[in-house]
Amino acid sequence: MRVWDAWLVFAKKMTLGLTGLALGGLVYAAGYEVRSFRLRRFEVPVLPSGTRPIRVLHVSDLHLTPKQRGKIEWVRGLAALQPDIVVDTGDNLAHSDAVPAVLDAFEPLLSTPGVFVFGSNDYYKPQPKNPAAYLLPTRGKARVHQPNLPWADLQEGFSTAGWLDLTNTRGTVDLGDLRLDFVGVDDPHLGRDRYDRVAGPASPEADLTVGVTHAPYLRVLDAMAGDGCQLLLAGHTHGGQLCVPGYGALVTNCDLEPARVKGVSRHPAEGGPGAAWMHVSAGLGTSPYTPVRFACPPEATLLTLVAAP
Repeated sequence: MRVWDAWLVFAKKMTLGLTGLALGGLVYAAGYEVRSFRLRRFEVPVLPSGTRPIRVLHVSDLHLTPKQRGKIEWVRGLAALQPDIVVDTGDNLAHSDAVPAVLDAFEPLLSTPGVFVFGSNDYYKPQPKNPAAYLLPTRGKARVHQPNLPWADLQEGFSTAGWLDLTNTRGTVDLGDLRLDFVGVDDPHLGRDRYDRVAGPASPEADLTVGVTHAPYLRVLDAMAGDGCQLLLAGHTHGGQLCVPGYGALVTNCDLEPARVKGVSRHPAEGGPGAAWMHVSAGLGTSPYTPVRFACPPEATLLTLVAAP
């Protein structure tokens, strides 16, 4: 009986210890890490030989609400990096009144050349749901009801500033003596991508062809790389959002494998001739209903594109 009592005491202590550890992790994830904004830097060898470097600021997944002044000021401060071009891969909004806040956050950068696509949370308000649903497989099915966020106001704000809307379209941005061609799609997570409208080989006259999508679904990445895009840019994954230290992400919320949930990789993943470089941003925000990050700080990225060896 004494042995059994000892085991009961041990079990209670373990339960209390694990509960305390879980609560401590939650406090850290919701109270600190979700606001610990970081700038990541990568050098990507993707330009033709002899070409000068290009600085690309990649921002994604702000999920902004009007009261998030800390996030707004941090994004405004990115203008000090003096990028050559800004790429916004969507999910800017998390509130019906957030368009002025997003335009305020980007205001110091709107005089810089830029391109953008939208994600699901530019069109639809975030909804309360079971957090465990994030761990289930996703097929990216389109919603059947009409968008209920003022995405058109945000589109107008960006476009009026001169940023290029890449929603299921192609476009070109000239940076001095360099020509960058862009191929973009609407959000694949909602099934709004129409790559057939923009499909076609990369122009030999472009110094670089870039594919831009919110959600990095393989059907889109494969098509873009197959058409000769040398660089692919995406967001959506939140870097896994809740990661295991020393292991990484468990899910990507799309069909991209967790090993490439954020950062720079090659696509196809095995590389080889014809492979594109890819950067997936872990993003700067979360849904208001799951305001936590663990082992995956919010981030923006400065990509320095240099000549390939």
